Parts: sequence; C-alpha cells; structure tokens
Amino acid sequence: MNTETSVIEVDSRSLLKEFIRFPAELYKDDPNFVCPLDTERLEFFDKKKNPFYSGAKTKLFLAKRGEQIVGRISTCVYFAHNEIHKENVGFFGFFDCINDEKVAHALLKVALITLKTEGMTSMRGPASFTLNHECGLLVEGFDSPPVVMMTYNQPYLVKLVEDFGLEKVMDLYAFMIDDQQPLPERVMRLTDKIAKRSAVTIRRIDMKRFDEEVQTINKVYNEAWEDNWGFAPMTTEEFEFMAKNLKQVVDPDLALIAEVDGKAVAFSLTLPDINQALIHLNGKLLPFGIFKLLWHTKIKNKVVGVRTVTMGVIPEYRKRGIDTLLYVKTFVDGTAKGYKWSELSWALETNTLLRSLVEGIGAKLYKTYRMYEMPI
Repeated sequence: MNTETSVIEVDSRSLLKEFIRFPAELYKDDPNFVCPLDTERLEFFDKKKNPFYSGAKTKLFLAKRGEQIVGRISTCVYFAHNEIHKENVGFFGFFDCINDEKVAHALLKVALITLKTEGMTSMRGPASFTLNHECGLLVEGFDSPPVVMMTYNQPYLVKLVEDFGLEKVMDLYAFMIDDQQPLPERVMRLTDKIAKRSAVTIRRIDMKRFDEEVQTINKVYNEAWEDNWGFAPMTTEEFEFMAKNLKQVVDPDLALIAEVDGKAVAFSLTLPDINQALIHLNGKLLPFGIFKLLWHTKIKNKVVGVRTVTMGVIPEYRKRGIDTLLYVKTFVDGTAKGYKWSELSWALETNTLLRSLVEGIGAKLYKTYRMYEMPI
C-alpha cells in the first residue's frame, strides 16, 4: 500500500465533488456527523454564483495516498478583513483528515506556504472561509451533533492542529437553553420594566417584503458587529446570497427586528435546527432524500430545536435591555410553537456582556470552538 502523502489543488468539478464528499466518507460511522447537502455546497463553491469570491482569493486542496483521499483543506485571503483590521492574515478552513499526523501536517504546510506566497504574515483558522461562515474547531462538547451552520470534528483533530504549532487565539462559546426550566422570574420582571420604559417595538420579519427586510437586517448586522474581534462587514450581494438560502428554513416568528420610532436598531435570527433532518440524508436529496426530509420535518416533526444564529444591537442603543427583550421573546414564542431547546451560538469568550446575558436567562455553556493562529 502506498503510504506517501501527496497534496493536490482542486482544479476541476470532479475534484470539487470529491472535496465536498470527503467528510461523508471520513465520518460515515460517526452518529453525530451531519453531512451538508451536496447541492448547497456546490452552489456555495460556485464562483460565478456566490458573490463572496469577488472579495476574496481562495484555494482548495486534497490530500491523497495513492488513489485514496485522506484529507482536505482550504486557504482564503479575505480582502475586507485585512483592510479593516490592518492585518495580513490568511485563513485555513474546511480542514478534515484521517487521524494521521503526516497527512494533517502536509495539508497545513501547503496552506501555510500558499498563504505566504500570497503575502500573508500569519495563518488563522479554521474558518470556512471567514468568520461570517462556519468557523472554529470543536474542542469541547463532542457528545451531540452540531446544530445548523456549526462545525463538527473528532477530538483527534485538535491534537493534530496543535502539534503542528498552531496556538489558540480565541474561543467561541455555544450555550444551551431548554423548556424544562422556565425563565427566571427576575428576568421576566426585568423584561416587563424594559418594555414599559422603552420606546422599542419588536416585530417579526415580513416575508412578503423579504428582499427589503434583508437590506434592513444587513445594515443592522454590519453596524452591530463592527467592533467584534475578526468581524468584516458583508456586502449587500453576499448577504442576499446567504439570505436566499436561509429563506427556505427560516421561521418568521423567530426572525425579529427591534425598532425605535420606526428605525431598525436591533435584530435576532433564530433558525429551526434543520440538521435534525439532514443527519438522515447523507448529503443527498435524490433519489429518496427529499422524502426523508419531508418525513423528518413535516410528518414526523423531529425538528424540535433551534439555534439563535445572531443577535445584534447597533452601538447607540446598547445597554438598554433590547437584547434581553429579543432573547426572552424568542424563548417564549419558540416554546409556545413547540420547540424544546435552543442553542445560542456563538459568543466570543471575551464578550463578557453577552455571556452574562445568556447565562442570566438560564443558558448553560455546553460546547467550545477554538480559533488558532500561527505566524508565517
């Protein structure tokens, strides 16, 4: 058997399909792995359809032993990030491989060299491709599947990354709250006070004006997150592309906009955890996947959890309790609709205000994702 590892660049549609399908083979015996839909991934990687690529330079690589694929990785230079943060950082992502140090280090070395040739002075990740996408290596909380738009990996990947020399730069926290424990009375009393003294009104997203609503949310999103570590604003085209895909799974009752005198000042987006259905499909909608999807979403009603993907308040309206109002309304309305639990993710480990808020309503830290970095 050939034990030499070679790394090749993905430069054809056939190799792209192998890149996409590799995790399904790698984790085929792992009951917690959720395979993304092949069709969705193909569209994401389509540089003609996805406007993200107009502001980034990306490459994809596969590791092979003989004819067998044993790993994958990506590199990304995100121009907006480096311009805003005054850095020369390149990202690695989509990192999966067998439990073999030689394979892992071969992939990471290729990523490092690639980013160096592109003028970068440090490598950070995993981010697939940026912090606006799936990011972070799971380091705690391996006992349950990932929720929608969150990453997953086996514990051995942590050791392989750290042995290469990458060091922690930031942890991302995921919190869990369920319907088994009602919201604390003090939180409900506080919410009532905030609602009475505040001029804020909270409404659900209007799906009939979806395109217009997306533009409003994009503006709030970019303003609310502009000071966060690693954040770079999404262009209108990027945000619309992402929103178009999310529209298929959004629950309008859990997509909320907060307004003051008709001005949008905050929003929160909570999505049904479609991964609870996707885990049964192995990435395939055809020939029978569509029926399985309908079964697990419409008929058998297995999607009982949600994820609060993002919540943001523009700077001049912070510390008024608007974020608490959004979280509480989401919990109350979500449980009334039959959802049993919610993951609130992710929060920067340094965001003590947000961590205090979610822990104050009863959420518990249950998963940790880690971002790594090393100089080039």
